[in-house]
Amino acid sequence: LISTQEPNFNEIVLFRYDYRSIVDWRDTNSRDPCFYDLLSLCFSTMFQTTTIMFKRCVTKSNFPAWIKQTKRLESSTKLGQSSTKALPEKAPAPVAQSLIAAVGGIATVSAVAAAIESSTASQVPPFDPKSQRFSQESFGGRFARMLLECDPRLLIYSEAEVQKCKKLLESYTSQPPEMDHELWEAKRIVDSAVHPDTGETIPRPFRMSGYVPFNGPICVAMVASQSTMSLLFWSWINQSQNALVNFFNRNASSPMTNETLMTSYAAAVGSALAVAFGLATIIQKRFSPEKAKSLLRWVAFPSAVVASSLNCYIVRSPEISTGIPLLNENGKVVGGEGNLSLEAAKRGVYSTTASRALLQAPVYFLPPILISMGPLKKYLTKVPAAAVPITTYLVLVSFGVGLPATVAIFPQISEISANDVDPKFQHLKNPDTGKPYEVYYYNKGL
Repeated sequence: LISTQEPNFNEIVLFRYDYRSIVDWRDTNSRDPCFYDLLSLCFSTMFQTTTIMFKRCVTKSNFPAWIKQTKRLESSTKLGQSSTKALPEKAPAPVAQSLIAAVGGIATVSAVAAAIESSTASQVPPFDPKSQRFSQESFGGRFARMLLECDPRLLIYSEAEVQKCKKLLESYTSQPPEMDHELWEAKRIVDSAVHPDTGETIPRPFRMSGYVPFNGPICVAMVASQSTMSLLFWSWINQSQNALVNFFNRNASSPMTNETLMTSYAAAVGSALAVAFGLATIIQKRFSPEKAKSLLRWVAFPSAVVASSLNCYIVRSPEISTGIPLLNENGKVVGGEGNLSLEAAKRGVYSTTASRALLQAPVYFLPPILISMGPLKKYLTKVPAAAVPITTYLVLVSFGVGLPATVAIFPQISEISANDVDPKFQHLKNPDTGKPYEVYYYNKGL
């Protein structure tokens, strides 16, 4: 009802919670007098009940300073007068500075991606749509690939430009070698916007290139949360956004049931909220309000780790019962189509689930450490208003550069010894050499 009447919420909160104050407010915003009479009664009852409970549960010595100030001011305030002086004025949120910091963080990530792209432009291999521009055998190659996939600049390409690049790729066999760099860039643009299985355009907020500008601010809010409710709210928003990213980037060749999607979403949200609420409650009970406020910034990390890992396991767990294909050194499936390995699937799911914990570290761990030590800590002690903009910048840069770096630690194509695979693959012979395979490969996923 409040939202439908569009009141000024700050105005309601700052008025004394008695009948006459709200009636005065009603007279200047008259739409439905009955509604405001009911609202005034609700506020009055709620305020009186809360006051009684608060006096019973909290001793006088534990009253925060602003509550003592409020009681003194209320005793000298006449009925019907506004008591906005009862609450200390909060410093306005540095919205403009935070927006500038967010733009700066996104621009920094884009600049790093642009530097890597331009520095390797003259060294691209011959174009092959089934291959990769960078070698996946080294950390540097894997990092460059993931960073360019997460490049926020890919969001600026329109649908018409994406379709133009798609047509260029269709005629790649007739293109001269001088076009290799342009073809690799066209492939990067198309892969960022179009689902490889369905051919449908992925909405911008749920693309890999949209992670920094869309999910980054959510991570900022989680790291900056200093109350239980705000932490729970942003944890829910974060897992909801992650669930949509998983949905729009799912493997459409192995359809995921709605039941699996909903189970994954419920488990991720439930685990994130449970961990966040549990840790926040423990911190607030065991530490002083000032200490608890500083410790709450660390709660986002374990809640995101548990939720992300559980989400990954639930979505990928069907592979354990069905299996995944094994590959030879040339990337070709061995054993024939439909001949799948359960052991490789198990290793892939377990290792990917475990790696999801490490993926959260740069976002939730690095910025609080940098802020709480060294020159940044001294600077923020003198200029507390700069805490939110600096946190925003650090989280977005850590998100855009740190996540590709952590993903690059683990090769997407892993190997497994022939002695450790399923029995049906252990004595399989390589048709090219006539000798039994010693090592197999499999795609463990991201």
